[in-house]
Amino acid sequence: MSAAVHKGQSSERPAEPPYRGDEVPFTLEEPAPKVLSFWDQGAFWANLGVSLFAFSGAYTVLAPDENGVPQLAITAGITAMIVGTVIGGLMLGLSAVPGARTGQPAMVMLRGLFGARLSYVPTVLNIAQLIGWGTFELVVIADAARALYDDIPRWTYVVAAGLLTTVLTIWPLGSVRMLRRYVTIAVAISLGYFYVQLLREPLPDLTEGGWGQFWLGADAALAVSISWVPMAADYTRHARTARGAFGAAAIGYSVTQIVAYILGLIALALVAGDPSRVFDPFLHVALGAVFFGIFVLREADQSFANVYSTAVSLQNLAPRADRRVLSIGLGVLITVLALMVQIGDYASFLSLIGSVFVPMLGVLAVDFFVSRRGRAWNVSRTAPSRWGMIAAWAIGFAVYQLINPGSVGWWRGFWADVQGLLGFTPESWMSASLLSFAAAALATYLIGRVTARR
Repeated sequence: MSAAVHKGQSSERPAEPPYRGDEVPFTLEEPAPKVLSFWDQGAFWANLGVSLFAFSGAYTVLAPDENGVPQLAITAGITAMIVGTVIGGLMLGLSAVPGARTGQPAMVMLRGLFGARLSYVPTVLNIAQLIGWGTFELVVIADAARALYDDIPRWTYVVAAGLLTTVLTIWPLGSVRMLRRYVTIAVAISLGYFYVQLLREPLPDLTEGGWGQFWLGADAALAVSISWVPMAADYTRHARTARGAFGAAAIGYSVTQIVAYILGLIALALVAGDPSRVFDPFLHVALGAVFFGIFVLREADQSFANVYSTAVSLQNLAPRADRRVLSIGLGVLITVLALMVQIGDYASFLSLIGSVFVPMLGVLAVDFFVSRRGRAWNVSRTAPSRWGMIAAWAIGFAVYQLINPGSVGWWRGFWADVQGLLGFTPESWMSASLLSFAAAALATYLIGRVTARR
């Protein structure tokens, strides 16, 4: 493999390019253009931090029990959300750097971590979770649109959202620039307007409740940030500098997710904690429908990011596949799925995502920044398998499940049996995310030292 592919520094336009030099190439055969500034990326991540999920899913940071009853007070939930978001934002920024340095998308980066063949394992998991996220986004867009105007059938909104998502994925870098120029300002104005309006309403006692499940709420917020980790390099490989990629992701995303979640928790408090009515406070204020419509329209950037990154992940399996063809096929797929499913156990979905990708980031961070600092990162299709890194990842994953196995019946039962065999009882202060990250990072370091001596 050429030095340009290893280092990702070449942005020279071929004599007869099959793609625009300032847009993403159609396959992985061409180098990634380095065209995104700090502000382009900052606007992109800031928009991803403001999601309708931040409103409809705000109750997850209140650590609801098996019956859906929140275990945290609103003030405790806000604090847990801020802590989880800041930690998650730093992790997101960390995951953004390797893509900027190598010029490679996220799943191709994992060839250097696990080996080419073993990278297919997290690639398939990532594809599955991205399709799930993309489907959920279309469902949320359709439900929010119906809250605005319900005289149109739900399927119409789903199809329209799927079509808009697909169009955006055809010109991904152009879509990122559009977010900066037009959408970010409108979203900021809308957030400010709703803060003024909702804080004028009589709020209940926000301190009513406990703090006992603080880290469970923090992990829920962290999981939302972490859900973007396995796709961060898909965009930062086009960043002009690694420092700009880190700052844009860590700061841009964290700030807006905190702002959006606090607003969602305020709305939740106004509807007595009923997540099915969380959109009501936005729609019942003056001009609420207009500003809420901005949120609904820009939610397409979430589904766009998921579909585009799914296509790029598929290219790790088939590097010569045309991303445009993949994007169109995926757009059709998530549209069909969104017409068939409803949002179910959102908290369990987030927990599963965190348990997979938090420890994987711990492995990547230590191996990339510590163990192999300054050495070539092999992203070729012949990169050798590294079972030691898979073992470190598995250790971190197991630690996560021991502390927080989620709420899926058979899965939770299995890990409860493992807890019994080990004589282990999770404490309320234990953060599954932080401890699994630390366990995976430590295992990676130790395994790296052993293999280096050999």
